[in-house]
Amino acid sequence: MPIRWGIIGCGNVTEAKSGPAFSRVADSRLVAVMRRRGNLAADYARRHNVPRWYDNAEDLINDPQVDAVYIATPPGSHLEHALRVAAAGKPAYVEKPMARNHAECLQMLEAFDRAGVPLFVAYYRRALPRFLRAKELIEKGRIGTVTGVSLRYADPRHWRVVGNELEWRLVAEHAGGGLFLDLASHTLDIIDFILGPLTQVGGSAANRTANYLVEDTVAMHFMTGCGAVGTGSWNFASFAREDLIQITGTAGQVTLSTFGNDPVKLTTTEETRTFELPNPPHIQEPLIQSIVDHLLGRGTCPSTGASAARTSRVIDQVLAGYYGGRDDAFWSRPDSWPGRQCSAQNRTC
Repeated sequence: MPIRWGIIGCGNVTEAKSGPAFSRVADSRLVAVMRRRGNLAADYARRHNVPRWYDNAEDLINDPQVDAVYIATPPGSHLEHALRVAAAGKPAYVEKPMARNHAECLQMLEAFDRAGVPLFVAYYRRALPRFLRAKELIEKGRIGTVTGVSLRYADPRHWRVVGNELEWRLVAEHAGGGLFLDLASHTLDIIDFILGPLTQVGGSAANRTANYLVEDTVAMHFMTGCGAVGTGSWNFASFAREDLIQITGTAGQVTLSTFGNDPVKLTTTEETRTFELPNPPHIQEPLIQSIVDHLLGRGTCPSTGASAARTSRVIDQVLAGYYGGRDDAFWSRPDSWPGRQCSAQNRTC
């Protein structure tokens, strides 16, 4: 019998990245969707040939025809929905980042552990061919011993803030921070996947544009699970554009991007090779297949609640100084954020 899925929050991310994949992978079907605005849920169901729609999350979760639930809402509601799914004894697949902070992730892990059902998170790059090839090259010793990692991302996303209404990704209550959570989490998670969990993490963040309260520039340092030193920088208020993962070893280097379709590049003293491995049309499809296989007892999903919580812990370590700690409901006390106050005082430079 196929795994029958329900989606909570059938917004933009589900239109092409994920939603269609639930009925494309083997032994899987999308049978129900939910959105608070029922007319939008009904429209989604009609366009994607989904049998049922709801405007209430509880109704979808308790639908006896739904075996597993995909939570595709902003991070601010992940914990609430996840706890309800766990209480119903059903597996969940949660969008990334897993939650607003590591403390919420721990609550989710505890709930699913008590319920005895698995929790997966949509760090889907762990199943994409480009990143699997990079991991394979490194594990086969093609660049020797890994000695350094450089992560760089820059984009003029500050230009996209127009008027008084901010998108949810720029509101800490909904997103858990700024675009660092939404975008950098992908990069940090894939480095965890390729090189092992990050330790000795530290960093700084600032807001240089005053277009919103959350951070727009971040720098960090870390140690990888394999013992290499790494650095990262993210500038979401940059004139220039850059998207680079660079992993250097004693005998070569692997470079690729997080978000593009750029080929994986291997450079050694003997050769330079590129590997064209474009993303599939529905980018989450390979990971969703691995989740279905996991649930049916014929495989293992590489992106779990445990692995995703590690990435949230790293994010908290990097951003703790900006928010004055991230173990509490920091989104409710923006006037006390040290990073915001410091940025306001020094923005003239």
